[in-house]
Amino acid sequence: MNRVLLIEASATKRRAVSSHLQPKAFEIVPAASFEAALMLMLELKNTVGFDAIVAGWPEFADARADEFLTLLDSSDYVSLPVLLLADSTVPMAVNWLMQRPNTALLLWSDYSECVDALKKLLSSRAESLSSPDLLAPDRHLKVLFVDDSPTVRVAFRRLLMKQGFVVETASNAVEGFERAIGGGFDIAIIDYFMPEQNGDTLVRKLKLDARTRSLQIAVITGTYSDRVISDSLAAGATECVFKNEAKELFLARVSSLARTVIDRQSVDNERKRLEGILRSVGDGVYGVDRHGRMTFVNPAARDMLGIPHDRELEGLNAHQLFHYAFEDGTVMPKANCFLSNCYRDGSQLVAWQTVFWHEAGRPVPVEATVYPLEIDGRREGSVVAFRDVSARKLLEEELRWQATHDSLTKLLNRAYFETQLDQEIHRLRRSDQASALLFVDVDRFKYINDTAGHAAGDQLLIEVSHRLRGRLRASDTLARIGGDEYAIILRNIPPTQLLQTADDFRRVLVSKPFTYGAKSYRVSCTIGVSMLDRNTSSPSDAMANADIACHIAKNQGRNQTHVFSTMTDERHAMDVELGWSSRLEQAINDDLFVLLFQPIMSAHEIDLDALPADEGALWAQRREGGRTRCEVLIRMRDQNGDLVAPDAFLPTAERFNMMVEIDKWVVRHALRAYAEQALMGSIVELSINLSGQSISTDLMIDYIRERLLEYRVDPSHITFEITETKAVTHIAAAQKLIIELRALGCRFALDDFGAGFCSFGHLKHLDVDYLKIDGTFTQGVLSDSIDRAVITAINDIAHQLGKQTVAEYVDSPAVLRALRECGCDLFQGFYICRPQQNMPLHSLATPLAA
Repeated sequence: MNRVLLIEASATKRRAVSSHLQPKAFEIVPAASFEAALMLMLELKNTVGFDAIVAGWPEFADARADEFLTLLDSSDYVSLPVLLLADSTVPMAVNWLMQRPNTALLLWSDYSECVDALKKLLSSRAESLSSPDLLAPDRHLKVLFVDDSPTVRVAFRRLLMKQGFVVETASNAVEGFERAIGGGFDIAIIDYFMPEQNGDTLVRKLKLDARTRSLQIAVITGTYSDRVISDSLAAGATECVFKNEAKELFLARVSSLARTVIDRQSVDNERKRLEGILRSVGDGVYGVDRHGRMTFVNPAARDMLGIPHDRELEGLNAHQLFHYAFEDGTVMPKANCFLSNCYRDGSQLVAWQTVFWHEAGRPVPVEATVYPLEIDGRREGSVVAFRDVSARKLLEEELRWQATHDSLTKLLNRAYFETQLDQEIHRLRRSDQASALLFVDVDRFKYINDTAGHAAGDQLLIEVSHRLRGRLRASDTLARIGGDEYAIILRNIPPTQLLQTADDFRRVLVSKPFTYGAKSYRVSCTIGVSMLDRNTSSPSDAMANADIACHIAKNQGRNQTHVFSTMTDERHAMDVELGWSSRLEQAINDDLFVLLFQPIMSAHEIDLDALPADEGALWAQRREGGRTRCEVLIRMRDQNGDLVAPDAFLPTAERFNMMVEIDKWVVRHALRAYAEQALMGSIVELSINLSGQSISTDLMIDYIRERLLEYRVDPSHITFEITETKAVTHIAAAQKLIIELRALGCRFALDDFGAGFCSFGHLKHLDVDYLKIDGTFTQGVLSDSIDRAVITAINDIAHQLGKQTVAEYVDSPAVLRALRECGCDLFQGFYICRPQQNMPLHSLATPLAA
């Protein structure tokens, strides 16, 4: 079993590489930093040691990494195989491996090939230790001395052996040829005048045979003759020496031949080393002259382009071979080919995105880097390194798709729909046409979702999407804009046909029941409609009108379609808004809000091999002594005593600037509940949400500070959650809030992380402790590889920055297991435990030590 030192800061990447190497009989010794690796190497020197090293190339300058790489260049470790892993062909990494033997570079995108790459390096090392072709240049050279005189053979054999040569002799041309083809000689010294065949005949024969063509040959004679010299040199001899000349002169001539042999061996060894590097490099590499003609190509390039390894490419034009057309197949003239112009002009090109063509006739998206090739100050052509970026292109397309689509229903999402609505309103301002905006609300979704389960709810949303899509025209736009809400743009609809056309969507939903398992459910929907024409002021007004129309239809008994009327419905909307605002004021003054607590569990508390199937069972069987965390949630009681979800009243609270008062109510009651629990001898850690309005006012900072003192709360047990979008909208205020409350000991979580387009960039400006991963990603972790990749990336970045991650919407054991594999630290959702109304905190809490 080969022992491999694996150096990589990312725990996820270490696990990925180990999962490929360990099943292939590699013993992995992990190191999270070059400093740790350096200590291991120095500790194990002259004891166990390693057979190879796999190292992730450092992304940033690292003095310890430089020290480690210098150590690998030393004589003690220079033969140790090293496989580098990098995100791209970093010039410094390429330069280092080009100067070091038995070293290869592999891109992280191709890390699954690490087993083959490592085996090649270990095999090359074994060959270098055993093959005589790779011996050092100062080894004893082997000489074949051919002469028909026994006396001469003995005398010159002794003379050469005293100089350190290994010498064998032959008495005639036939015997000399037989010994030459089987002896592995470096130099042959052949007598010119011999019986049956003269020496020049043997020289010619040796030079024509592939097995002996590389021999350095000298002809020796006792007679100085111009004909002998000219015949010998014409036959292929390098030198003529004479039997009767001074020994010192003879040895000087032979030493000259020996230096030629050593120089050639050095060149051959360097060539073999460079060929080995080219074979080991995971990227495709080829060379061209200034006319674009191929001079060399490595196996990886052949494999990527489907070119047989035995096909001769030298002298063929690279443009005609594989970059002759655009991605759509349109032929690209050589004069217009950017790469061909780079070859001609000697330009350097970094990470050029283009297309190479596979032998099978399909385009291969590649990222190519062109380096001018100069030898002795003269430009000889270019070296091109390229890699297949098909997987990355596919990922980019998937991310673009995900940015505009809903992962569950595959419909357009709210963000993209709003851009389409804005474009349609701008179009109508230049036209006399009219269109319509429809809000579709599924009536019984909550009942089905709660009674039959989330899987049934998801299937209902998918089926509703299919039914609505089947009624669309090619010019219409359909999107899912919320949990059970859809929106439709109907383009070019005459006002006289509007109600009938909109109601057709309702009828298509109620036309047949929804069946799940053995049960059938009647499905209906409520539709609100807003006309769009040149007088529509903005997308927000249009959506508000459609929303109002939908509310009116609901109040009239649901399963109806209502078209917004400016004359009658604006007053209704105002009445609704004013009614909600007065109810909110009453709820604040009369304590009609209710706090709910939803537990959050740590990965350390969960045994993935023994996950129960039932919701809440995992929390119920939780061991004593673990750290208890809960998120504080708010509900409002209606006139019947039923709880109203925050989605129903918080939008109105925001419009009437009431969120600060509501947040104060939540902070006060949550901290008071914490204090009551502390008096009972137990504590919990609470996560409290703050709105955008609270973030942007300095009064909230003072209020929180006062309540912490009033209730004697340990600030380190309180985490404040702010959504990513609200934090970025009020970035300066959010920074101030975080800085001042963190100074007290409070912690912060960035909620809905990943929903923004520049999420990772926000981390530079917001010093938070936790990242709560946006629920759209966690909901798709089982079915969508892109969601899984995004979650893994968020975890890697968070851990490198010293932050922890919280995964919400954990609704099954399978989702929990997948999120843990992605690296998530904390979990929250119905599978862990549903939010508990009036649940005593001490039933959740960890008792304080006596």
